[in-house]
Amino acid sequence: METIKTLNKWANAHTYIPLDLVRIALGVFLFFKGINFMGNTEMLMQLFEPIQSMAGGMLVVHYVAPAHFIGGILIAFGLLTRWAIIAQLPILIGAIAINFAGDMNVSNLYLAIATLLICGFFLLYGSGKHSLDYYFKMQQ
Repeated sequence: METIKTLNKWANAHTYIPLDLVRIALGVFLFFKGINFMGNTEMLMQLFEPIQSMAGGMLVVHYVAPAHFIGGILIAFGLLTRWAIIAQLPILIGAIAINFAGDMNVSNLYLAIATLLICGFFLLYGSGKHSLDYYFKMQQ
């Protein structure tokens, strides 16, 4: 817990609007990806064909769309950012793994790697000064 407090203090002292815009863009991207998966479940099922025979395959399909949808909203507003990103990590690692298990789609692989790296950054950095987390913390 002390490590998170130290990271929050450092991030709040070194916060910049472009970083907040990147966080908001990440949240909006994940939100629209969740909407895309909800509206096009056939495409989502095709993505999961390499792991369809594994146990819990249907559970994974029902986890991805809501996690992107809700996590994207939380990340964009900067509310519970680290928790929302932790929920995204298994999906992003799975997106990278699916490219190696099934048909390789280089553009999807690059997109998943870039999103994973940005999520990793905000997992350490936090939501920043221009977020609901910071606002609610200052209201205490």
